[in-house]
Amino acid sequence: MVAVVLSAVFAGVTYNIRDRVRAAVAERLEAGQRVLSELEQRRARELHLQAATLAENPTLRNAVATYKIEMNLGSGAYKRGMISAIRRELDKVASRTATDVLAVTDASGTVLTVAGRRYADWPVDAQVPSTKTDSGTEYVSMPSGVFQFASAPLTVQNMPVGTLQLAKALDARYAQELSTLSGAATLIASGEQVIATTLPVELEQAVTPDLLRRLPANPIVNLAGSEYAARMLFKDGDARVYALDSIAAATRGPMNAAFRATLLIAICSFALALVASFWLARTIAQPIDTLSRSLSEMTKTRDFDHPVLPSGSSLEVDTLTAAFNTMMQSVSTAESEKQSAYVGSIRALALALDARDPYTAGHSDRVSTLSVAVGRQMGLAEDELEVLRLGALLHDIGKIGVSDAVLRKPGPLTPEEFDMIREHPTLGARILRHVPFLFAHLPIVECHHERPDGQGYPHRLQGDEIPMAARIVHVVDAFDAITSARAYRPARSTSEALHELWKHAGSQFDVDVVRALTAAISSKTARPVFHDGAIPVAPARKMMKMAEVAAQPVIQVASHTKRPARKLPQA
Repeated sequence: MVAVVLSAVFAGVTYNIRDRVRAAVAERLEAGQRVLSELEQRRARELHLQAATLAENPTLRNAVATYKIEMNLGSGAYKRGMISAIRRELDKVASRTATDVLAVTDASGTVLTVAGRRYADWPVDAQVPSTKTDSGTEYVSMPSGVFQFASAPLTVQNMPVGTLQLAKALDARYAQELSTLSGAATLIASGEQVIATTLPVELEQAVTPDLLRRLPANPIVNLAGSEYAARMLFKDGDARVYALDSIAAATRGPMNAAFRATLLIAICSFALALVASFWLARTIAQPIDTLSRSLSEMTKTRDFDHPVLPSGSSLEVDTLTAAFNTMMQSVSTAESEKQSAYVGSIRALALALDARDPYTAGHSDRVSTLSVAVGRQMGLAEDELEVLRLGALLHDIGKIGVSDAVLRKPGPLTPEEFDMIREHPTLGARILRHVPFLFAHLPIVECHHERPDGQGYPHRLQGDEIPMAARIVHVVDAFDAITSARAYRPARSTSEALHELWKHAGSQFDVDVVRALTAAISSKTARPVFHDGAIPVAPARKMMKMAEVAAQPVIQVASHTKRPARKLPQA
């Protein structure tokens, strides 16, 4: 109802404003017509004064006088030379005045030579007929257009030797000047043809000969669907100059003001209705709305650990809330049990793998624990640490597909056997790819043997192409392997292992991860995972500084190695 009433009010205001603006535009054009008419008379006087001033040029007068005296004494070539001399002087005068047409005639009124911007539109060896309007302004109609005209005699010792003609074209430049003064569009027509106009191109095309014939009698014309008020400024024979003002453009300002006022009233009206509606909704529907928002937020955040609080204002809604909380508690319990089952299965897989070789017993668990410590040292988020924990547990799961003869061989491996071992990252990823829960851990399993210098396997990734979690597991896996006993060698100390890692930092191992591992070893939380006990904090830090300096050339060489980027296979 409010919208209907406001629409009716706005329609009435629009109609009233349009009528008032139409009348105001007509009055403004009439006032502008009088002002421009007076201005044209003043410009005509200025044009005559300018012509009289230019006619005082002594060099030009002497050249014309010489031509008059000697025109009958020489040949045709001599006569043309004298006219050329007059043209040179005339060009000098025209260059200083920047006029459209500047011409010199002889005593009989025949044009001898012409200069100026529009000199080509002025006849030579002919007389120029001019007409004078009621206001005293002279105009000349040429095939190329209409010119405002003024002339002044050229005299030498009070004897007339010729005439200086000064003309200004009624062209697009002149139309633009009138538009600037009147604030309206200008249309200059001759007969049924448009000579110049400041109207837009699409409106200029709408000015037909039929419209030009009807224009003087119609104060309001329609151009391309827009109403224009029209007034004739002045006329010279067939040449006419009109001022046209857009009624729609003049109406736009008041209409916008009326629209803003109506819009303000509408906003206030709807605001009052909105306040009343909100009050009613708050009184009746607030408990249901609160419950709905709580459920939506819980669904978005996937946080089912915090129960929905009862409203206390509606028994039915509070009963529904209690039932929902009970249901979500059951779902959370089931989710926790499922998560525990997943983690237990993963740990069982890791233990089953470690059980195949007594020398690697506990390896996956140690790598997982130390990887999380390194990741925490590097500032990884908790969800990233959880992915790192399980991915490190499963990093060697692909070795299930490697035969015991190769996996537990006490001596060195042959190249063929080593190729079989190198297949375990790809095999592990292939095994886990069928478990959606483990998709996030696939990059660790598949890429934990990639190296920063691109010499790793299976994809020969380098630098930042290797996922950060895989880089961490790669360093920790190597550390645990060095500090663990094997059938073919005894375990080495933590210090020796760190020295070995720093020795190959930047080429075989990620520098930042090695640095974080060294820092993690020096912390109390990391100490229980090592076979020979943690090194003291101060020596660890000192060794880290020395190792960083020693590894610097290696790091620089690795950083300048450029290879085409490879895309990690999708899970």
